[in-house]
Amino acid sequence: MAGTPSSSVPSPGGGDGEARLEALALAKVAEAADAIAAAASAGEVVRAIQAVAALLFPVDSAAVAGTVEEPFRMQDVVSQLLAGAEAATVQLAADRDANEHCALSSVFLFVGEVLSRVSRRGSTGILVAELIPRIRSHLHRCVPSDHKAISPEMIQHVCQSQFWFNMIEAMRDQHSIERLTEELLRQLASQHISDEEAYWILWTLFNQSFKSLTVMRAMFVDKFLLWKTFPLCCLRWILHYAVFECPPNSATETLTQRAPNFFGTLQSLVTIWSRKEFVQSYSVEQQAYITAAIGLCLEKLTKKELETTKDVLNSILQGVSCRLESPIDLIRKMASAVALTFSKVVDPKNPLYLDDNCCENVAWEFGVLSPKEIKAPLHVVESKNKPKSRENKRNAGEKKAKAIKHDVPEVRAKIVEIKSVDHDQMSDNIMNGQFEEEECDEESMNIDASSDSSLEPYDLSDDDTDLQKKFSHLSDLAAALRKPDDPDGVENALSSAEKLVRASPDELRHNSGDLVRAMVHVRCSDLAMEGEEDSAEEKRQKALVALLVTCPFESLDVLTKLLYSSSVDISQRILIIDVMTEAAQELAETKIVKIEQRRGNLITDNSPSWLVPSNRGPPGAGPWREVSEPGTLLSWSHRYEREVPSRSGQVKSGKSRKWGLGKAKDLQVEWSKNRFPLYAAAFMLPVMQGYDKRSHGVDLLNRDFVVLGKLIYMLGVCMKCMPMHPEASALAPSLLDMIRSRDVSQHAEAYVRRSVLFAASCILISLHPSYVASSLIEGNQDISTGLEWIRTWALQVAEGDPDTECTSMAMNCLRLHSEMALQTSRALESANHSKTSRALPTKLDSIIIPFGNM
Repeated sequence: MAGTPSSSVPSPGGGDGEARLEALALAKVAEAADAIAAAASAGEVVRAIQAVAALLFPVDSAAVAGTVEEPFRMQDVVSQLLAGAEAATVQLAADRDANEHCALSSVFLFVGEVLSRVSRRGSTGILVAELIPRIRSHLHRCVPSDHKAISPEMIQHVCQSQFWFNMIEAMRDQHSIERLTEELLRQLASQHISDEEAYWILWTLFNQSFKSLTVMRAMFVDKFLLWKTFPLCCLRWILHYAVFECPPNSATETLTQRAPNFFGTLQSLVTIWSRKEFVQSYSVEQQAYITAAIGLCLEKLTKKELETTKDVLNSILQGVSCRLESPIDLIRKMASAVALTFSKVVDPKNPLYLDDNCCENVAWEFGVLSPKEIKAPLHVVESKNKPKSRENKRNAGEKKAKAIKHDVPEVRAKIVEIKSVDHDQMSDNIMNGQFEEEECDEESMNIDASSDSSLEPYDLSDDDTDLQKKFSHLSDLAAALRKPDDPDGVENALSSAEKLVRASPDELRHNSGDLVRAMVHVRCSDLAMEGEEDSAEEKRQKALVALLVTCPFESLDVLTKLLYSSSVDISQRILIIDVMTEAAQELAETKIVKIEQRRGNLITDNSPSWLVPSNRGPPGAGPWREVSEPGTLLSWSHRYEREVPSRSGQVKSGKSRKWGLGKAKDLQVEWSKNRFPLYAAAFMLPVMQGYDKRSHGVDLLNRDFVVLGKLIYMLGVCMKCMPMHPEASALAPSLLDMIRSRDVSQHAEAYVRRSVLFAASCILISLHPSYVASSLIEGNQDISTGLEWIRTWALQVAEGDPDTECTSMAMNCLRLHSEMALQTSRALESANHSKTSRALPTKLDSIIIPFGNM
């Protein structure tokens, strides 16, 4: 019994203590045996057995703590218990005594009580590790050598099966049963058990209780399908056992007759899956798990069965549509997989592919349901769990190339390289190329003269590129973009726009606004040829970025007004935000190569005299002699020469070396200048006004949440583009006020919350610790309150947000906040130290004046 006095328990590790503990256990077992023998009812027998189980496995473990190491003790006890109980079941089953049923019940009660307490003590893994090899060997014994497949009759005919049939039912603690079942499924998945063998293990252990107990059916159908998350193989086993009620790859699986609860389970799954709240408030792993369950059920469905189900079609269509609206790629991939499987049920000959990456056989793991990644993957992302950015690959002599993507919240630098050409090097290259070209021409003339067959007529026909109009004025460019009936002219204008804009003509300031408006309203999908839409979109985006970089204020004035205008749609708003993001990055890091003249030291500390050259030279060289210039009375430089000995084998005498002042070569110095802070307010302040207003065609807080997420991401990039700059300190309070609003920080969509976390991290990176320290000293509550809100809100997100990517970003935000707090505290300490060092002492009479005694 658990209430044994602690005085009888010896100190841990002593041999006398183990002997006394064993004597105590034997005495209690003898008392329980006497109580069972003298019991007048079944209740007294149960209480006696429970007393022995409580003695052997007390919940507080005060009676046996420290006597034996816990894992080895549990492993030994479980092994002996299972072996002894299985042997006792076989022996009692062979005995035809009248008390057979009562004795079997007592054995199962004892085993069930012990196993429940083992599970409660946290040793479920040890129990399952002992359980799996025993039941696998039992199933192998049930199958005759001339049979390959298992059937229920084969298992039932073996007498040892009675123990396995009743073992789970004897456990009265439902929590222990649930923990044991979860651990059993996960260990079977880690051991790569086949689907058929896993099915028969579940059938042997749970079939008897699954048929008789409602709570057991609810555990498999409700908890394990709707609330828990298992690897995909475990999901297949659960569906085959509890929903399909047939072993995998069997003849009964192809029968048209379904289990009674198949359609009810499918209906409950698709009903939950179709809700928008489920997409917003559940983790990506849980959504992938339920999506896989629906897909595996649909693969077993026929068109005739689909017509008899209620509301399955509407729920699937609703769930697919709400997932296709999500900016997260993995969510859209789930919708495409379910739509493809559902279309195969409706019309197998015409499958519906909503994604180019879809294949005929759907991979229901979605990258998150494998046994090793079942918990919560550290990245999604999916790559697309975060607001998207650009991949920029730009080398020294190459033209910049931008791949327009918007998934990962990483900010890479945009670099514009303005190169200066060395005219001497260029002239040398031109001369060398000219000589080589002349030699090649002579050789080709000789070859052509020897053969008339090499003569080919000139192609005088007009090419399409020759007939295209060459734009030289921005006004003509804007006019061509406004002609949708001339797609070739529009495409030609888009191709010439960036080059013409970056040339910075004088008319750019006056025509930039008109050109920006024309480019935003161009419909590239309607004008470009099929398959070339992305190329036209890229040209338009590059041209808009060039306009923002070369003429920021005029272009931003138009773009910020168009952002909330009812004359543009969502795609155009996203284009505006993407263009502003790229332009901010390009303005922030502009590399310029400038030619500077080398200025070497004419006098060094190592030279003995600056008038005479160094004495270093070959052995045997003569002294330096000053040489005067012939024909000149006054020379501004000194020239020296000396005799150099001839080399071995050299007949003629050596030449003298003349020294003088030479011109130093020019150096190319590369330096970077951040031009963005000058335009930061024009980028950020106008777009932060009006985001929460709902007007015709504009609803950022609800319907157009993708635009809101991208807008917040762009503002975060702007803050990151001016780190430690005073302009960042001036704009940070406004951005903090925006992201602190409840409609933004507590948004239902994970995409918006990720953008807010990214913007908060950028604020922490951009603020200078000395500015934060001065704000605290001066009592500026805006910055201190905003930074404290970032800490508390990030802590809440890290603890309770259902989105895995949000939790990881919140942890990173907390790390940045702690670094900011550390740097700020150091700045405060240095400020206090300098203040005290500069202050005058309170007692002025103690100041010692130098030379005061004189």
